[in-house]
Amino acid sequence: MTPQELEKAFMPFFTTKAPGKGTGLGLSVSCTIIQNLGGRCLAESTPGKGSTLTVELPYRTE
Repeated sequence: MTPQELEKAFMPFFTTKAPGKGTGLGLSVSCTIIQNLGGRCLAESTPGKGSTLTVELPYRTE
């Protein structure tokens, strides 16, 4: 992803796919759930090389 795409990666309805090939909700919904659990979503990307998405969740002993 380009730096501009990376900034928008977790926004609802953002997609780089062609029209009709995706809704752009997957990362947005996933990240909202993760944040509601007290975690966070991180993304790194190098255009042409690949992307790394990291999920951090708090440790709970309940």
